[in-house]
Amino acid sequence: MKYLLFMCLFLSLYNLYAQDNTKGKVIIENFLAPSIQGNHAGEDPMRRITVYLPAGYQETNQRYPTIFFLHGFPDDDSSFMADFALKKLFDEAIFSGKMRPAIIVLPNSHTHFEGSFYTNSALTGNWADFIAKDVVQYIDKKFRTIPDRTSRGLTGLSMGGNGALKLGMLYSTIFSTVYALSPGGINWETYFSLTNPAFKEIEMEKNVEDIIKRFNDLKTTKANYSRNQIFYAILFANLARMYSPNEKKPPLNADLPVHYVGDSMTVNTNVLKKWEDNLPFYMIDTHIDALKTLTALKLDWGRNDNLTWIPVTCLQFSKKLEAYGINHFAEEYQGGHSNRLGGRDGRIYNEVLPFFDTYLKFDEKASVTAKKN
Repeated sequence: MKYLLFMCLFLSLYNLYAQDNTKGKVIIENFLAPSIQGNHAGEDPMRRITVYLPAGYQETNQRYPTIFFLHGFPDDDSSFMADFALKKLFDEAIFSGKMRPAIIVLPNSHTHFEGSFYTNSALTGNWADFIAKDVVQYIDKKFRTIPDRTSRGLTGLSMGGNGALKLGMLYSTIFSTVYALSPGGINWETYFSLTNPAFKEIEMEKNVEDIIKRFNDLKTTKANYSRNQIFYAILFANLARMYSPNEKKPPLNADLPVHYVGDSMTVNTNVLKKWEDNLPFYMIDTHIDALKTLTALKLDWGRNDNLTWIPVTCLQFSKKLEAYGINHFAEEYQGGHSNRLGGRDGRIYNEVLPFFDTYLKFDEKASVTAKKN
């Protein structure tokens, strides 16, 4: 009887130990971001970062590649982790062999107008530099990364997919491997266009805080954003503050690419040029060499995305890369904006993480012996 009790206790402890050995750890870090500090829009330079450390990180001296996962609009790192149960997904992917152990970093790039679009702005702060300089340097200093571009990857959803493409072009000396999930706002099309009536609504608004309030009300109803004018109003207001800031133009403190006199619209070509300089589709023209240095580049999208401009513009982006002879992967799948991403049958588990396992450089010669006490 004692032997049986001993064996039950032993097996219980063994199972608990084995389970713990398959689970990574999530750490929340906060640091003062130099690239956001001193901005003119009141954005908080004290930024949060969610860091996933793989199982075994604490017990060895091994160094790991780093994947930077960029959240979408209007999310942040915390909601993004929760929505897709990413911690569990990362654990299962590593335990099952879908991906070797890696450090995964989710920076919080949420702003007062719901998102940074990973863009340097004279008004709101330098959000591209925040990721490529501040966050990378902080993570390399604090954790056992492999501090080399060949071991750094970028991925993200929607606004985050836009950011992954943009930062991959701007900082190809920092990152080597890019996977963009349903990247949003990469080119003009359908509702993401100059003719969207949301531009007129923004121009007529005397207090832009009302746009934010109405959008917050919209979020609580879990409304479909795809054709909702309030969604586009805050989206375009946000982009103006990122792409064409102008503190001499209150209350938005930015220029819009279109101007209305009554119902008559005219295009401000100078402002439009500033916007298109920040849209990844147009950025290809001036970043061909950088794109060709990437180890691997992929974008994918759901054919039934309710943001109907995303499938069209993703295909346009891929065709333009192809015309320039830039090697990449592009895939359309049966799904919407995000409904096929999570879970063990989703694309993060089956496509994104294996992609980085294939193309990032892992430190195969690193010591994996236990740390000395």
